[in-house]
Amino acid sequence: MHGMTAETIFTYGAPSLKFGEGSSDEIGADLVAMGVRRALVVTDRGVAATGAPARIAARMRESGIEAEVFDGVLVEPTDGSMLDAVAAARESGPWDAFVAVGGGSSIDTAKAMNLLTSCPGSLMDYVNAPVGGGRAPEGPLKPLVAVPTTTGTGSESTTVCVMDIVSMKVKTGISHARLRPTLAVVDPDLMMTQPAEVTACAGMDILCHALESYTARPYHQFERKAPEKRVPYCGANPVADVFAERALALLGSAFRGAVRDGDDRQARMDMALAATFAGLGFGNAGVHIPHANGYPIAGRVRDFHASGYPGEGPLVPHGMAVALTAPEAFRFTFASDPARHEQAARLLDPSGEGGGVDLLPAVLAELMRDIGLPNGIADVGFAESDVPSLVEGAMAQQRLLATAPLPVGADDLAGIFRGSMRNW
Repeated sequence: MHGMTAETIFTYGAPSLKFGEGSSDEIGADLVAMGVRRALVVTDRGVAATGAPARIAARMRESGIEAEVFDGVLVEPTDGSMLDAVAAARESGPWDAFVAVGGGSSIDTAKAMNLLTSCPGSLMDYVNAPVGGGRAPEGPLKPLVAVPTTTGTGSESTTVCVMDIVSMKVKTGISHARLRPTLAVVDPDLMMTQPAEVTACAGMDILCHALESYTARPYHQFERKAPEKRVPYCGANPVADVFAERALALLGSAFRGAVRDGDDRQARMDMALAATFAGLGFGNAGVHIPHANGYPIAGRVRDFHASGYPGEGPLVPHGMAVALTAPEAFRFTFASDPARHEQAARLLDPSGEGGGVDLLPAVLAELMRDIGLPNGIADVGFAESDVPSLVEGAMAQQRLLATAPLPVGADDLAGIFRGSMRNW
C-alpha cells in the first residue's frame, strides 16, 4: 500500500432475476412491461434444434410482441461471427429488445448485437484495450433478456461479452456495465436436455467463477479509483463472497449427481441456482488466473474435440479450459489467504480432513476425475514446448490477472502450466 491511497468503496450490480420452472413462458409479459413491441430472439442452431427458442418466440407473440428468431450464433464466437450477427440484426431491424436463449455464446453475441445496433462505432472500437480501443458506449442500450440453457457461463449476470479475434489468435472481450442484461430468466426446464459432458464443463465454469471471485484480490487492496473510472469487477467483497459461498455449497452437494443422472431434477435445479449465485458474485468481484489461462488453452488447441459437443474441428469448451489449470492456480494463490482457500475446499467437500496448500487442489482434482474431465493440459494435446505460447496468451489477459490475489508474472504462469500437464 506504500504511496497509494487504498480503495474504500466496492460496487454491486446485477440484472433483475426471474428464476424457476416455467419462467421462460412469461418473457412476453416481461417485455410488454418494458414497453417493447419488436424483439429478436438470438440463439445457435443446436439450441434452436431443441425447439425452445421457437416456443419462447411463440409465447412472446401471444403477448402481442412481434418476434423473430436468429439462430446464426457460433458456439465460441469470433469477431467475424459477431459482425455477421450484427449485420443480420440491422437487416431485419430495428429491434426494441433482444432475447438471448442459449449458453454464453448466444448471450454474448446478443450483447454485441445490442451494443452495435444502439451505438456508433466498430466492434474493435469497443473491444478491451490493448487488443481493441476500449471505448465505452455513449448512451443506454436496448433491453436484453438473457435466458441461459446451460448451467454455467454466468453471462446472464455479467457485463462481459467474450470472443475470439481470429487474426490475432487471441480471446478477449468487451466489458461495460451497460452490457449487463436487463433481466435474467433462469428456467431449469430448459436445462434438462444438457448432455453430461456439457454439464461437467459448464459446471466447472460455475465452480471457477465462485472460487476465483472468492479468492480474488480484496477490493480494499486496490488503489482508489476516480468515480468515472470504476470498473464492474472490483475484487472480492462481502456481498460477492456470500454468493460465492452459497454456490460452492450447492456444487458440493449437486455437481456429481447432475453429471451422473441428467434426469435428477433437484440436482439440475441446484446447478441452475449455483450458476446464478456464482454469476451474481463474480459479475462484481471478477475472476483471475484460471480464466486467464483458459483463453489460450481454448484458443490454441490443435486436434482435441470435446465429446458431447457438436461440430468439427478443435474444441476445448470454455469451462474445461478454465478448469484444467485450476488446481495448480489455487496452489499458487494459497499463500494470499490460507483460511479462505481451506474454507472453499470445505464448502465443496465437507468430509475433507486437514488443511494446507494441497487441500483445495486435491478436492478439485478428485471432482474433475469423478465427472470425467481430461487429466490436465497434456490430455488435450499440449506439451512442455507449448508452455511459452500458453504463457504469452495468458499474459495478454491483464484485466483478469489484475484481480489475482498475488502478483503474477510470466514465470509464475509457466510454473502453473507445467504443473497442470497432469492433475492427478
